[in-house]
Amino acid sequence: MESTAKQCKNCKQDFVIEPDDFAFYGKIKVPPPTWCPDCRTQRRLTFRNERSFHKRKCDLCSKDIISVYSPDSPYRVFCTTCWYGDKWDPITFGKNYNFSEPFLKQFQSLLKEVPRRALNNIKSLNSEYTNYAVANKNCYLGFSILYSEDCAYGSRILHCKECFDCLDTQKSELCYECIHCRDCSRSTFCEYSESLVDCHLCYDCKGLTNCFGCVGIRNQSYYWLNQPLKKEEYEQKLQSIIQNEEEWEKANEEYKKLLLSFPHRYARIIKSQNATGDNITNSKNCTNCFFTNEAEDSKNLLSCGKMKKSIDVSLDDESELEYEIMSGQTNAHAMFGVACWYSHDVQYSDSCTDSGDLFGCAGLRKKNYCILNKQYSKEEYKELLPKIIAHMDEMPYKDSKDRGHQYGEFFPIEISPFAYNETVAQEYFTLSKEDAKSYGLAWRKPNTKEYTISIQPENAQKRGEEIPDSVTKEVVGCKHKGECNDQCSTAFKILPQELAFYKRMNLPIPILCPNCRHYRRMKERNPIKLNHRKCMCDYKVFKNTQKHSHHPEGQCPNEFETSYAPDRKEIIYCEECYQNETA
Repeated sequence: MESTAKQCKNCKQDFVIEPDDFAFYGKIKVPPPTWCPDCRTQRRLTFRNERSFHKRKCDLCSKDIISVYSPDSPYRVFCTTCWYGDKWDPITFGKNYNFSEPFLKQFQSLLKEVPRRALNNIKSLNSEYTNYAVANKNCYLGFSILYSEDCAYGSRILHCKECFDCLDTQKSELCYECIHCRDCSRSTFCEYSESLVDCHLCYDCKGLTNCFGCVGIRNQSYYWLNQPLKKEEYEQKLQSIIQNEEEWEKANEEYKKLLLSFPHRYARIIKSQNATGDNITNSKNCTNCFFTNEAEDSKNLLSCGKMKKSIDVSLDDESELEYEIMSGQTNAHAMFGVACWYSHDVQYSDSCTDSGDLFGCAGLRKKNYCILNKQYSKEEYKELLPKIIAHMDEMPYKDSKDRGHQYGEFFPIEISPFAYNETVAQEYFTLSKEDAKSYGLAWRKPNTKEYTISIQPENAQKRGEEIPDSVTKEVVGCKHKGECNDQCSTAFKILPQELAFYKRMNLPIPILCPNCRHYRRMKERNPIKLNHRKCMCDYKVFKNTQKHSHHPEGQCPNEFETSYAPDRKEIIYCEECYQNETA
């Protein structure tokens, strides 16, 4: 079959379905999509709330709990202990299929009856305020955080210790405001770097010790804004700017100028073959994938690892032959689902684990051959399933904009249990309240602190040991004052262990609330959207440090797909030219 252009049912923009896509859809027996890849990703992400917490009671044990579901939501919510306990059985909520009502309406009704987990947090100690969390100790406000200790205010954190306000950081310790870093120690405000020790404001660096404001440097020590210094001179300059906030800001501005003058690689695609997207490692035959590791023969992945033969999957690991999945783990042949783990042949289901051959189920564990949580024999299940699929086409669910949702479409956004600005969708596809309302999307007013601000952000300038211990009893005002789209809490407190970290690292207390700090870090990352561009390496324009293959002809002829939009100010090089300049 040839490439086919279609118009997105949601945004009305054109998109293309390639022959390989048609082959995949044929293999898993689903119709081609009617929404474009971007809209499909946005739709999936509206079903994941990581960081919007609410206080409420467990609907089984009545204990006070923290949950991603607000007290006024229509869902029954259990604490983790109760949800995994044996005092209830999700199979008791089973329903007979009703052929006089759209399937998705029946499924939506089931979701409001089957209890939901307050948080996804298991095997952790003293880490109650964490979500999508596994095996952590003494962690606070961590999201997608695994196997970490004494960390706070971070997202996508793995095997870290004493790291605060970090994003996409692994195997690091004593780091602050670092983004997409690995194997780093005692470093602050570093991005896309590896193996740094005592470094600050570094970008795309590797193997550095005691460096400040460096870009694209490899295996060096005592560098300042990409220039070597003697140890004594470096230490003197660092101490000088730490003691003077104005000098720090001047050095930060110089670093930003250097950042724009140094070539950036078009995409961070490492040890991968035939791959397009950004932040891809150890993968092959992957198209339009972002933050993906060890994937094969897949397309439109976001934050996935060890995936095979899958399309349109977000935040999933070690799965194969998946389509339109949000939050999964070790699945095979799963489609149109949310938070299903260790399962196979599961469709249109939510929060099911260790199961197989499910359709339209919620909260099931170790079950097979179930529809709307009702148990069937294998023969009954196989006979009923094609009838339901046909019924979904004959009687599609109509959303608030009168768009039909037939078999092969992911859940409509309006079925999501969360408001748009509570979800991960707001991080990648940011909308204002007005825009969200115009699209018919739910919007929740952020939880604001009900106490009096005692320290205004402009007065929170003390650093390290100069910060008084009494600050833990104060209320700090957020600089944004709730005038942003970042779920600003308007005020926040400093924890004792947080203060100890700032003193040890000689840092000032923050002037933005945790939510605003998170969204600021997210905006530092490139968008998950590709643009076709040419390499900007040109001997007539830029002075390169090494001889490139296209010298002395002038501009490099290479073209590529990159997440850097054409109007960005950065200098973008192809992989070959970039490697020449950073070798």
